[in-house]
This record gives sequence, structure tokens and C-alpha cells, in this order.
Amino acid sequence: MQNLREVGKSWEKRAKRFLIKKGYKIRTTNFNTPFGEIDIIAEIKDTIVFIEVKFRTSSRYGEPEEAITPYKKMHMVRAALFYLKRYGKNKYFRFDVITMTPSYINHYENAFEAEEGFIF
Repeated sequence: MQNLREVGKSWEKRAKRFLIKKGYKIRTTNFNTPFGEIDIIAEIKDTIVFIEVKFRTSSRYGEPEEAITPYKKMHMVRAALFYLKRYGKNKYFRFDVITMTPSYINHYENAFEAEEGFIF
């Protein structure tokens, strides 16, 4: 039986294939920073896209969308700022969320914004 990390990696691979079919160029995956990890960093046109992937095998513990908490958003924004300082000079950026279950995949473009007051 696969452990949870292996299961998560397989869902992230599905999300990557989904994005590539939509025209995204994958820059990196599982980008670790002192502030947290970003599942997928991609690019489309002149925009860097920071993508969180959430999956659920069932709705027993809630829908995958419910796992994108304000705490998760804050860490994602901080990790994105860390990435942008190193690699993303003069680029537009946004935050997307991909939610998945065995029966569907949803892509929420520009799912949230970096709010003022986030400290880097």
C-alpha cells in the first residue's frame, strides 16, 4: 500500500499533466522555502503561477477546497515572495488552486491574492 506522500505525489503529477495540456510551462515542483512548500510553480504568458494542489479520496473529511485555510494562504504567499526575490524579477504572479477527487478536477485561477500586511 502506498504511503500518503506517494499518493500526494501521484495526484500532483496528474495536476501537472492537466496544466501542461492547458498550455502552462512547469518551472518547478515541491519548491521548499523556510516559509513552506509550493506544490507547483508554473508560467503562462508573462505570469508566474504558484499552485496549491489539494486532493481528497472522499468527502468524509470535507471537500479539498476546505483545506485552503488562511494559514495555508499566508505560508504560500511568503514562500512565493521568497521565490520571486530569487527568480522572478519583473514578472506578474498569481495564486491558483487545483482541487481533485477521483471524479473531478477543478482549477481555480487567481484563487486568492497576497493581502497587505503579510510580513516577509
